[in-house]
Amino acid sequence: MAAMKRPPKSPAKSPIKARKRVPNQADYEALSQFRYLIRRFLEFSQDAAKAEGLTPRQHQALLAIRGYPGGGPVTIGDLAERLRLRHHTTVELVDRLAEAGLVERVLDPADQRRVLLKLTRLAADHLAELSAVHLDELSRIEPLWKQVLSRRSERMRRVRRFARNGSSSPSASGARSNAT
Repeated sequence: MAAMKRPPKSPAKSPIKARKRVPNQADYEALSQFRYLIRRFLEFSQDAAKAEGLTPRQHQALLAIRGYPGGGPVTIGDLAERLRLRHHTTVELVDRLAEAGLVERVLDPADQRRVLLKLTRLAADHLAELSAVHLDELSRIEPLWKQVLSRRSERMRRVRRFARNGSSSPSASGARSNAT
């Protein structure tokens, strides 16, 4: 049997080949701060899931099912894509979720060959609690995110203005940031 390939990461070209300019110190600082904030939020999320008696992956799966775009039905394939997992890994995760009483498999009434995933009341309760604390945490760190993103946006506006005008360097027009 041939090995299953992981789904493509994105339809876009490789980000390495798409490089258009050389990053400066402010860019490195913004990227570093952005990754730091992501890691802090992920650490918070993992700790919150564990405190609620779930693994981080279980929490991610429940959120992906409940938060599926359009609120439509979710298949194992849909969940695998949302979690960026291989199909068989997602089947194992759903098996564990079902054993824990968090997810039910339901046959699609329109196509009996298709299995849909549905959260149980227990899962909905866990997810509501976790989502509330995550929203609180996002509100708490929102100013930091905005600061990083606004610095980046301002830098990009100046670079685009420089490219359009071509008259003076972005640094001369104040593009160099004193990022912290």
